[in-house]
Amino acid sequence: MGSSNGEKISSKEVKESSFKAFIVKLRKRHIIETLAAFIGGGWLLVEVVERLLVEHYNFPGETIDLAVISVVGALIATLVWRWFRGTEKRPGNVKVEVLLVPLIILVVLAIDLILILQIAGFPGKALLIGIAAFLLGIAWIVFKSLQWAAGMPDAAVKKFDISRLGEIKPEKSIVVLPFADLSPQKDQEYFCDGMTEEIITDLSHVRELLVISRSSAMTFKGSSKTVRDIAKDLNIRFVLEGSVRKAGNDLRITAQLVDATTDAHIWAEKYGGTLDDVFAIQEKVSRSILEALKLKLTPDESRRISTRPIASPEVYDLHIQARHDIWHAEAPGLERASRLVRKGLDLIGDNEILYADLGFINLMYFDTAVKKEESVLVEAEECIQKVFSLNSDSSSGHYLRGMIQRKRKNLSQAVKELKRSLAIDPNHPDPLMWLGWVYAHSGRVSEARRLVGRLLKVDPLNLLTYFLSGAVEVLDGKFDASIKEFDKALQLDEQNMFIRFWQARSLTYTRRFEEARRLSDIIEKESPGTIWAGLASFHRYALENKKAEALRIDSGDFKKLVRDDESFPIWMAESYALLGETTEAVERLKNAVDWGFINYPFLMENDPFLTNIRGEPRFKKLMERVKCEWEHFEV
Repeated sequence: MGSSNGEKISSKEVKESSFKAFIVKLRKRHIIETLAAFIGGGWLLVEVVERLLVEHYNFPGETIDLAVISVVGALIATLVWRWFRGTEKRPGNVKVEVLLVPLIILVVLAIDLILILQIAGFPGKALLIGIAAFLLGIAWIVFKSLQWAAGMPDAAVKKFDISRLGEIKPEKSIVVLPFADLSPQKDQEYFCDGMTEEIITDLSHVRELLVISRSSAMTFKGSSKTVRDIAKDLNIRFVLEGSVRKAGNDLRITAQLVDATTDAHIWAEKYGGTLDDVFAIQEKVSRSILEALKLKLTPDESRRISTRPIASPEVYDLHIQARHDIWHAEAPGLERASRLVRKGLDLIGDNEILYADLGFINLMYFDTAVKKEESVLVEAEECIQKVFSLNSDSSSGHYLRGMIQRKRKNLSQAVKELKRSLAIDPNHPDPLMWLGWVYAHSGRVSEARRLVGRLLKVDPLNLLTYFLSGAVEVLDGKFDASIKEFDKALQLDEQNMFIRFWQARSLTYTRRFEEARRLSDIIEKESPGTIWAGLASFHRYALENKKAEALRIDSGDFKKLVRDDESFPIWMAESYALLGETTEAVERLKNAVDWGFINYPFLMENDPFLTNIRGEPRFKKLMERVKCEWEHFEV
């Protein structure tokens, strides 16, 4: 990357790459077509003016000057507009084209007017026109600068600007804010979070209501933002606030529903009781909200809100403690969650929710490499079978089964299971996320984008939402667009290493090597020993043609880990292709295809680092398989 990259790869290659990138930008912004149109059209216009108006009708010769100046001015204005409208970043909120184009038009009009006055015999007015044009230009710059400055977001809310999804708020949309812990010992955070999650789950059963997911809702825990600001961040209308006071077995819960457009409290209630009453209280809160919003429930929706899969308050408490640990996805917490769930099963016997918890814990073990053994997936499958024996229509069961099918490289079956999960629970962010991921890797980017659109509505403050959006753009070959989406994810968590890695990768795809190198250096420095640091270092060495250093990285546990995913083998194949190791590059591609990476357009056209192996016979043979699977992949 950077300047050293030019020396290692060769200055000729860098120049050729830069030139190609520049040509791509010209094409994307329609600069070449614009030039061709103006050259042809402008020449024709000048010819008409000269032959017809000047020579035939005896117009003054300055008329030709008027035509030339007007055409050139229009050309410059159009080129400026097209170029800057395609700019990826706008530092300081400045839209350069909006500033320059009116100025160019003003200058051209002023020159034309001066010429017209000279033709008419009033040359003395030229100075006045020049001064007036200059003052108008200054006024325009001041006006736009003040307007843009006023439109800049406040530093305190900049983090959430990415979630401003539209001006019109959905009429039936709500966020359930994290319930505040008012308990004497302030030790009931897990219980408050569990209450929040259960109400979100209840409301999510109602198809007419858009409910913000738990992930996005939890970003406001402890926030001092106003209800109106929160609603603006999420593009929703209604906000539920609440608190829990739990002392021993005694409960006191308050809740209030606010219409954020007016700050009006449209419903509020206090509930008292014991832990034995928690299910009844949750149902009362959920039904009161739905009544206040004048939503009519179908019999199935009403039944699902009334159903409490864990009848024991004691076991319910174990379940929500376990869920609190699962969400943190760390090894000690997962172990503790497993113990809590198994204790609950010992107390009440077979239970759908607890088996789903246990299946999810095993999946997390496997995903986070805490336990990467096959036995973990087998145990997860056994849990899912027990879930379906208790409820054949379990959304969680279908989701977990879909994820395991993905781990077993059976993407067609994974798609079916994830779609079944969404048919039952259409706005659950987890199956939305992973179905979009599978579609993108399978080359079905339009379907993936549709799911991203839904995800942006229900989970707008989750960095994974913007990660998926960026990944979809990468796998569609739209690398500049992917950088924007990863920027949004980094606004939510600027320290996240895997987002930084994807961002660095996108920057290298667009030949922005120095920026990519800075990000890679951060990853290697702050996350040494991680797979992200290894991948970043390997690619950097490949770009610099440091084969020995690169090959030292691809060994041991790292070599095993990078074979165990859809994306990692692609990145390794790119690096091996850059190193001239074509046999190994094709082998890594085959590894990716075995995992289900059948995005034929990306492999054949969009990936810039596979260029020098596309002529290889083994690559062509592999692509025949990829094309067949891609064309027959059902969505």
